[in-house]
Amino acid sequence: MGDVAMTVPVLFALTKQYPQIKITVLTRGFFKPMFNALPKVEVFVADVNGRHRGFIGLWKLYQELKKQNFDGVADLHNVLRSNILKLFFGLGRIPFVQMDKGRMEKKALTSARDKIFKPLKTTHRRYADVFAQLGYPVKLTDENVLPKRSLGSKIRNILECSNKILIGIAPFAAFGGKRYPLYLMEEVIATLNKVNAYGLILFGGGPAERAQLEKWSNGYENCINLAGRVSFDEELDVISNLQLMLSMDSGNAHLAAMYGVPTVTLWGVTHPFAGFYPFAQDPNNALLSDRNKFPLIPTSIYGNKFPDGYENAMETIRPKDVVAKIEEVLDRRL
Repeated sequence: MGDVAMTVPVLFALTKQYPQIKITVLTRGFFKPMFNALPKVEVFVADVNGRHRGFIGLWKLYQELKKQNFDGVADLHNVLRSNILKLFFGLGRIPFVQMDKGRMEKKALTSARDKIFKPLKTTHRRYADVFAQLGYPVKLTDENVLPKRSLGSKIRNILECSNKILIGIAPFAAFGGKRYPLYLMEEVIATLNKVNAYGLILFGGGPAERAQLEKWSNGYENCINLAGRVSFDEELDVISNLQLMLSMDSGNAHLAAMYGVPTVTLWGVTHPFAGFYPFAQDPNNALLSDRNKFPLIPTSIYGNKFPDGYENAMETIRPKDVVAKIEEVLDRRL
């Protein structure tokens, strides 16, 4: 989800700078709401678990896509499925430019031996480079963010604390190496809850996450759990209206950044140098695990690989520092 969200500011900039072009985004149906506000952008849904599954399914997908008469294809994913599509589009001699993921650079950045610790090109810039190769150089600025969305009556009823400063909290991530320990996150929530000026909006996904968020929602009067209660489209409505998002190095950080919402991010065994920092966010809003104690950070790009002992790296980010950073960012914004 984070990779898809990072395309949004780039496509927004592209449509503003080249209003004569039309863009079709090929993605999963779940992600379609991210692109609703972009002018001249349509979504073509890839049914990768149904009729577009497997090699034959991708051939069917290509047959459907070629009817659109594209002048070029920008592959912003560069994975097995898109490589197969590249072969198919080559049959029609349609320009097909793929994103350079910088795999060797990232390998050097995350290596335990001879680590080359330096900032890499951002993913947003890598996306923009693809369009430049197709003949559409893109200038990325902090203004390439989506406008705030309106809140429907259902959401307004759920957000009973809408008269307060709305802070989103997304405490989960796909891999344990970039998940802040729950007992420390609860300290953050408890401290913010006591202020009584904040509405703490909790975001999550699966059953286990929902159960934890519901526990916090029941235990702290200023917490509201959104997980399982609203659609993804409605979640985006809420995210766009936040005053701040607290997130791991994960998709919710990028969703908030799409709307220019100030985002405080917590980093475990991953690191902003890999190029996945949320779009147009202040670098000082990132709270990092202590590299003096854990010098091999970053140990992986996705947080799924780390040496023994590094599962505790995020414990070096103190809850009081998280709260202080949130209050600092809010003071600047409000």
